Amino acid sequence: MTSETRITHMTRSPSQAEQWEQCPEQYRLRRIERVTPRPASWSYQGTAFHSAAEAHERSGRTMSREEVVDLFSDEYTALVNKALDKEPDLSRWMTAGKVDGGTDMANRYRLGQQQAGRYVEWAQEKGPRIWKAPDGTMGLELRLQAEIGGIPVQGIIDQLAQEPDGSVRVRDLKTGSTRSKFQLHTYTTLVRKVLGAEVNKADWWMGKTGGLSRALDVTQVTEQEVGKVYAALDEGVKAGNFPAKPGFNCRFCDVSHACNFF
Repeated sequence: MTSETRITHMTRSPSQAEQWEQCPEQYRLRRIERVTPRPASWSYQGTAFHSAAEAHERSGRTMSREEVVDLFSDEYTALVNKALDKEPDLSRWMTAGKVDGGTDMANRYRLGQQQAGRYVEWAQEKGPRIWKAPDGTMGLELRLQAEIGGIPVQGIIDQLAQEPDGSVRVRDLKTGSTRSKFQLHTYTTLVRKVLGAEVNKADWWMGKTGGLSRALDVTQVTEQEVGKVYAALDEGVKAGNFPAKPGFNCRFCDVSHACNFF
């Protein structure tokens, strides 16, 4: 598939919109030129944590804390080893803070284990109800797609929680500190359009604290408001408009090695 074809037929997502807003040139390198990004242990930590939390929920919370932590450990190790096969030079790995790649890798292994354990403890104590569709589909890692403002948009929602009043709450699980209201606004819109469900609140489960953030009121979020962002993204990408925005965020860019402006 050519770059032009990918641009024309690409389905948009919250991560694309945020990447575009941060730096259109980064978007071009990652999404269109398909530059191989530098590996980062935080990415594998997040992926392994989500797998462990999902498995715990799908088990009906019968998995023990130790089993969930072991699942995280095994998946994290497998993902890191696969990445090391492709990029064995740890000096090229991205890290958070002034630590080397190996130290960061070990730190995130331990941090992920702690967060997986915290999730089990929180879920067992608070007992949130996971939404279920009439066909039994659970609101876990739920992939939804619909047109928002005339633009095809997709999202993978970590969790949908059933509220006592019959509405559902959009929930995103975070192993780091970065949070995106726009992501939750997009998910809210998709749930309303695809599932026909009422959504009044959204929140984040925070791995750092082992609990929920303050609830975000999404009653005033509209498809028109969210759609404007995707329309601007779609128009800019199709026009080939990719200005670079060099600055602070460059240090966190995983394709900076291919950027002429860095």
